[in-house]
Amino acid sequence: MFIENLITAATNVGVLYIIVAVGYICDKTGVYTEETARKTVNFLLYFVASCTLINSFIKIDATPDTVGKFFTAFALSIATHTIAILINVLTFINKQNDKNAVYKFASIYGNVAFMALPLAQAVLGDEGVLYCAGGAVVFNLFTFTHGVKLMSKDGEKLSISKILINPGVIAVVIGLPIFLSGIELPYIVTRPIEMLADLNTPVAMLVFGTYLAKTDLKSMLFDKKIYAVALMKLIVLPLICMGVYYLCGFKGTLLTAAIITASVPSANNTFMFSSKYGRDAATASKTVALVSFLSILTMPVIIAITQLTW
Repeated sequence: MFIENLITAATNVGVLYIIVAVGYICDKTGVYTEETARKTVNFLLYFVASCTLINSFIKIDATPDTVGKFFTAFALSIATHTIAILINVLTFINKQNDKNAVYKFASIYGNVAFMALPLAQAVLGDEGVLYCAGGAVVFNLFTFTHGVKLMSKDGEKLSISKILINPGVIAVVIGLPIFLSGIELPYIVTRPIEMLADLNTPVAMLVFGTYLAKTDLKSMLFDKKIYAVALMKLIVLPLICMGVYYLCGFKGTLLTAAIITASVPSANNTFMFSSKYGRDAATASKTVALVSFLSILTMPVIIAITQLTW
């Protein structure tokens, strides 16, 4: 099982970095540069992210069992993000420093959509995907509220309207009633949503590659703060969540899915938000890159430990 999990995690990260390499080459050759990619960020954050979330609701069949499981996973993901925020209260305190804001965001928010969902499918099957879908909803709600506040600079107030009117909340308002009611939308509606959702990972990785093309990759390996981010995100957070959830009586597939969601590397939104809100995008790219590489080693170990508690 450990070897299978290692191969699955490594394969998913490998797929990601092939697309990143394409973005890197595109920037170096002038085909698709960082300047152009910056204009893509808002499209990703506001349209593609919303479609990704709505699409996850559309694909789940609403039964008493699936609804119950979804909301249980939803509650656990809220707990995971709350724990992540609390354990990072005293880390990278000076958020006015552009790099510290990036490190703090990367320590809290994980790559749920790309890493958690496919890994849950491979390790746990459809039931695990259902649980992780609940985590994806919560991820969007937190990133577009707390995450925006974290990345925004002084003078940018997070008003009630910004909290309520953001891609994460709007997507839930649209998608949740569809899920709960069991309404089957026509193909002409669902297919465009699905196609836009499918852009999420490849386009984000292309943008990521253009940012990497402008960074000093050698310095990435000697940045102690990135290793601190990796420690908090890949080891401390999942182990604390594992202990808390196990003591609360959660076991089996639900526990493993929750820990998969907690143990994924830093989110792609780290560099997209860095670009949008004027933080250090180069540092964000290096952080996501190195933490993702390290997750190949940590995630299989964390998952194996979790499954020993069954």
